[in-house]
Amino acid sequence: MLPLSLGQHRVFGAALLPCLVVSILGGCASVPLEQANSLASYEGLTPVDGRLRKAKYKAVPGDLGTIRTVYIEPTRISPTAALSTQKSSEQALVANAISRALCIGVSDRFAVVERKEDADLVVHATIVRIVPTNPTVAGVSTVASLGSSFVLPVSVPRLPFGLGGLAVEAEATTREGKQLGAMVWAKGANSLTTDARVSQVGDAYSLASSFGNDFSKMLVTGKTPFKGLPKLPSSQKLKSNLGGKPKYLACERFGRAPGLKNFAGAQLGMPPSWTDKAGAEQKR
Repeated sequence: MLPLSLGQHRVFGAALLPCLVVSILGGCASVPLEQANSLASYEGLTPVDGRLRKAKYKAVPGDLGTIRTVYIEPTRISPTAALSTQKSSEQALVANAISRALCIGVSDRFAVVERKEDADLVVHATIVRIVPTNPTVAGVSTVASLGSSFVLPVSVPRLPFGLGGLAVEAEATTREGKQLGAMVWAKGANSLTTDARVSQVGDAYSLASSFGNDFSKMLVTGKTPFKGLPKLPSSQKLKSNLGGKPKYLACERFGRAPGLKNFAGAQLGMPPSWTDKAGAEQKR
């Protein structure tokens, strides 16, 4: 049999891609909604049931519209989540990624302050569960994906096995303790859009910013973050996510985003600990 030319490889890859997509559409981790009882109230939450993301949320737009200053507490890790993976340092990375995403996200409208006493609104989040990623399968997926990129027009998606996930809950309360926003959220990794990273928290870390973006967007807009077309990030968010100086000094507590270094690391399957580190505040 004669070897295929480069052009034939591309035609073959293009023909193969739809088959691959169809075969892995079911390749996503299912993470149930759970409660860690860290919220003042779970009443009045509106359910959202998507294929990859499940959530319940509540926002009080009128009251949120009067808020000017916000304090972000370090994300907590529930006892259940703490038992799910071996290294507490890796769990801290996931928690810190949530805190950082929340801080950067709310900066689009609110001023983030360094002291809770100076804030109109206090935001706290708790990791309810970390569904571990299978590092061995993630490593095999990375090797297969990198190898396929040399002969196919696109890389082969990761194997639909050993996928991880993340469940988080958060709320925003006034100084008087009134709940102006709350969310219970769960999302699993999928074979198409979540990079395989050789770490038990690889997928949870990748999903951490997704939760932070959803919750902060709800606070900024005062409405559901789960409808409508995606919008381009603001200049301050883009700069901060690329590793630049955040808009408010208070966000430095959670360290700067690793930016392009983290993107490259994800493509190569590197553990999050190789490209990022928890901020000083999250390590306490």
